[in-house]
Amino acid sequence: MADQRPRVWVSQPLFDDTVAQLAAYCDVVATDEVSAHDSAAIAAQLADVDGALVTLNDRIGAAEIAAASQLKVIANVGVGYNNLDVPVLSAAGIIATNTPDVLTETTADLGFSLLMAAARRIVESDRWLREGSWGQWSFTTMLGADLHGSTLGILGMGRIGQAIARRGHHGFGMKVLYHNRSRLPQDVEQAVGAGYVGFDELLSRVDHLVLVLPYTAQNHHIINAAALAKMKPTATLVNIARGGIVDELALADALVNGRLASAGLDVYENEPTVRPELLALRNVVLTPHIGSASLATRRAMVQVAVDNLLAGLGLGPDAGRPANAINADLLSNGSARMASADSKIDSKKR
Repeated sequence: MADQRPRVWVSQPLFDDTVAQLAAYCDVVATDEVSAHDSAAIAAQLADVDGALVTLNDRIGAAEIAAASQLKVIANVGVGYNNLDVPVLSAAGIIATNTPDVLTETTADLGFSLLMAAARRIVESDRWLREGSWGQWSFTTMLGADLHGSTLGILGMGRIGQAIARRGHHGFGMKVLYHNRSRLPQDVEQAVGAGYVGFDELLSRVDHLVLVLPYTAQNHHIINAAALAKMKPTATLVNIARGGIVDELALADALVNGRLASAGLDVYENEPTVRPELLALRNVVLTPHIGSASLATRRAMVQVAVDNLLAGLGLGPDAGRPANAINADLLSNGSARMASADSKIDSKKR
């Protein structure tokens, strides 16, 4: 008798042709419309599947996997994975994966776009013009801040942070400062023209600050009223990381009262809800979490997630060796639920 095919759940509509690759190996249960699955709905879907392809909309922790006795792998479509309770998944032997690398340059493009738009008051100018306020050219209309020759600060110097540093240093002649959990090797710093400084020094010296650090409990509201008070009142703040990194009420207060010149935000603490205090401001550019939203990049992300899911199920050309396992120690110590005999991770692919 033939082995039973694994069953997988796709939590949101993605790209049909890419997701269809799963059907060669698995029975696929796909969601047809963008859905805000609550905890009970996610738990019901995970209860009888071997794997799941999910997005940042889908929060998965202890309650959601309580009845998922056969669940082996969750493939997250995104580089960030704070929607997943990784320690809980690891304790259950469930592999979690993400999609790094393929979105680096596209997200850096968006970050720099927000920086330029906020510093040069592009959206504010567009709105002002459309409202019919432009009666006569004026020498002091919509004065903004220069990027060229200014000091760019980056908080979180991973792949995306380094890509932003390259754009600033090589493209705009900016002086680049950064703060990170650990200092980068000297050759990497030189390649992107960046210098390491302490957190407080970063805040006080930069003309423009871009946030690219992962969200953790320790980083919750790391940009708060005290941090904002250390920044120049002429500075621009850009957040393309996660919303909870910034105390949004403190940010709105700083923008209203002239303690910060402008901001560009792609992420929010209670997405998709945006605080009315931010919506009311003209000196903040708001985009709906579109950091990786180019067609080519989003297709690449789904492809990586599909490959991760199949490999985590012990299927396909990389069976047993998902390249982007977040909790890869489960594979190396044999505590994953994977049934494949060849479930040891190839360290060269980590």
